Amino acid sequence: MNNTKDRCKKLLALEGIDINSEIDFDVNGKVHTLSFFYIIETFMEASNVSQTIFFTALEKSLDTKEMGVDRFFEGMGQLLLMTHLSEKI
Repeated sequence: MNNTKDRCKKLLALEGIDINSEIDFDVNGKVHTLSFFYIIETFMEASNVSQTIFFTALEKSLDTKEMGVDRFFEGMGQLLLMTHLSEKI
């Protein structure tokens, strides 16, 4: 299994954050629901460098009370949706 993915999951567990938490995104009236688990899984398909950047950003979001983990996953989910939707165009 991917070491960075394991580290992400362990970090969330240590913080008491449910990896199955979900965020809803409204895109042109259609609701897309992404779980933290799905967002992590998808980003772990990227290069090792991208995985490391993702993990580092996740750590920082947990350290920075201003941003918070919800905002982090919101941003990452938006990025995934924009990428997915732009591929369909």
